[in-house]
Amino acid sequence: MRTETITSAQNPKIKELLSLQEKSRLRREKRMFVVEGKRELVRCLDAGYSVRTLFACPEICRSEDIEAICGKIRSQKPLPGGDQPVLIEIPARLYGKTAYRGTTEGLIAEVIIREKSLADLELGPDPLIIVLEAVEKPGNLGAVLRSADAAGADAVIICDPLTDLYNPNLIRASTGAIFTTRTAAATSEETIRWLKSNGIRILTAQLQDSELYYDIDMTGGTAIVMGTESTGLTDIWRKNADRHIRIPMLGNPDSLNVSVSAAILLYEAVRQRNHKQRKRP
Repeated sequence: MRTETITSAQNPKIKELLSLQEKSRLRREKRMFVVEGKRELVRCLDAGYSVRTLFACPEICRSEDIEAICGKIRSQKPLPGGDQPVLIEIPARLYGKTAYRGTTEGLIAEVIIREKSLADLELGPDPLIIVLEAVEKPGNLGAVLRSADAAGADAVIICDPLTDLYNPNLIRASTGAIFTTRTAAATSEETIRWLKSNGIRILTAQLQDSELYYDIDMTGGTAIVMGTESTGLTDIWRKNADRHIRIPMLGNPDSLNVSVSAAILLYEAVRQRNHKQRKRP
């Protein structure tokens, strides 16, 4: 792993790093995305992703932390085309211009994208899955992934995504859960077929024609499906659902943020499953 030093914001490698952060089109073209921060980067590498370039600021990041990350990069899978990963050292003034956040331990990396498909999901018995249809805000997606990871969900499926799964805001909001939680992207039609073929019940979160969520059994294979706050779910999900569930609204709002709703429903499933486990002889 060779080492370089860059001090100018006009350097092409710095410009590419900034563009990868800002432009989803370029991320798709280059098959690259950006991870910022020690915690997120460690989770990314531990999940088997490959780093092409590590930008490190020795004025901010401790030398032992840089070396620990470099050690993980040296043991990663080979890069496409036989390229070698590069460590680029940058000064603090330049790091401040490239970092999305100011408190990320002086580490930013360019990482190779991995496709996330339904075929790649490996599920155990009675899986618990969150399905999100056309959720647009990357911060909401990231927060749902964080809750899914905390609740031990088996997978999160993003249907008809309006933001890419490697958006920097999504990665930041998930605190790296995008790497530790099984995820997939697919159309609603593909996901419905996949769920039904795997015997997983579909519970759609909706206000119309629905039952209170805590009255519904979630101990078997369950997919909790949610849409956007503004328009909810499309008809294809309503028609293919096994049950419709709702969270009671006792105040003035008629809906909750999707990440809050996901956390409530996930932990109800966890509560039911733990209760069932305790009742077994």
